[in-house]
Amino acid sequence: MRLFIAALFLPLLSHARVMPVADADALAKAVKAAMPGDTILLREGEWADTLVKFRAQGTKEAPITLRAAVPGKTIFTGASGLRIGGENLVVEGLWFQNPDPAVGDTIEFRIDSKNLARHCRLTGCVITLTPDLASKDEKESHWVGIYGADNRLDHCLIQGKASKGTTLVVWLGGENVGRHTIEQNYFGPREKLGKNGGETIRVGDSKNSMQTASCIIRQNLFEKCNGEAECISNKSCGNLYQENSFLEVSGTLTLRHGNACIVEKNGFFGNQAKGTGGIRIIGEDHIVRDNYLENLAGDEVRCAITFMMGLPDSPLHGYFQVKRARVEGNSIVDCKHPFLIALEGDKVPGKPSLPPVDCLITGNQVSATKSIIVDARGDLAGIRWQDNHFYGKEPGVPVTEGLGWGKEPAIEKRQPLARSKVGPAWWQ
Repeated sequence: MRLFIAALFLPLLSHARVMPVADADALAKAVKAAMPGDTILLREGEWADTLVKFRAQGTKEAPITLRAAVPGKTIFTGASGLRIGGENLVVEGLWFQNPDPAVGDTIEFRIDSKNLARHCRLTGCVITLTPDLASKDEKESHWVGIYGADNRLDHCLIQGKASKGTTLVVWLGGENVGRHTIEQNYFGPREKLGKNGGETIRVGDSKNSMQTASCIIRQNLFEKCNGEAECISNKSCGNLYQENSFLEVSGTLTLRHGNACIVEKNGFFGNQAKGTGGIRIIGEDHIVRDNYLENLAGDEVRCAITFMMGLPDSPLHGYFQVKRARVEGNSIVDCKHPFLIALEGDKVPGKPSLPPVDCLITGNQVSATKSIIVDARGDLAGIRWQDNHFYGKEPGVPVTEGLGWGKEPAIEKRQPLARSKVGPAWWQ
């Protein structure tokens, strides 16, 4: 059967074309003429003030590709941008230098609100801003907006954003259904913004936060992404955050809105840098398991693992009560504040007063000789402890069954993702 299906597409693939283009007009004509299996090659050199609209229909077996003739040598500058709309399209090897926020978002997986991307891929691309050109006063913008469904962003490098606006946003609602994969990318330094809107990744928003997005964010390296307290802001349901590394990030992976997300096998490496944090839990049915958190210096919302208090009758933009969270098999080493339970949020109407309920903290190991292990600020009746092994200055809560206290646990040291494993091969 597989041979039969492949045979059906052989005539299509045999007529695939490679179309070199040298300017914006030729590019527009090539995009219009492109058929499944075709490749459009962009010349080397600078492409100034060029808004690329890549609208086409490829197939799963024969996608249409827009590629730099030499990866990394096709450089978009000034008021340039990329819009991807259609199905089974691939964009590869482009570099966007010093994006102009006046053009809006630099890259969007859509042409407009009616022409979205589905089963499209952005790979081996770069967006950078030269530090001496960075300004926090520029117009708010995003660098990548992912719309539509079933898209993939991989092996890209994104670093240097300074102005207000999340670096990468997954948009939901209507035909924007999610199921995207963001993997093996390098998210480089972002300076502190000093206000809300400095996240590196946001999946959803408060309005659509009860939507199941089913996005996968895995094997990415985040380094010094210090824009604000939320490096990643989850605002939807059913997402997976897996095997990412956070290196000296002054912020956290925050389950801000939405339910039933999984945070597993991630590494948080603070090196005692100011404000470095771990995982913050809000909402229902989250699983936080087998993560490694080391030398984190943050407190309050930037503790290693934080459970927030809930707001009665919370609006969508508020703080929902933590319910049925399972925090399992995590390793915390030499962090300033390993656990904080029942932290009150701020900047929301009303007073958060609902402690976590029906939550299980099981199989975790903590070694922090200078730290109080658990900072409990509310009722712990909704927390069940099981098979934990804590060692430090003092436990902070009564030592009960399920909360072991004594000999220092033997925690296997982990390492962050190697820089060579993420981002474009041509950048290495």
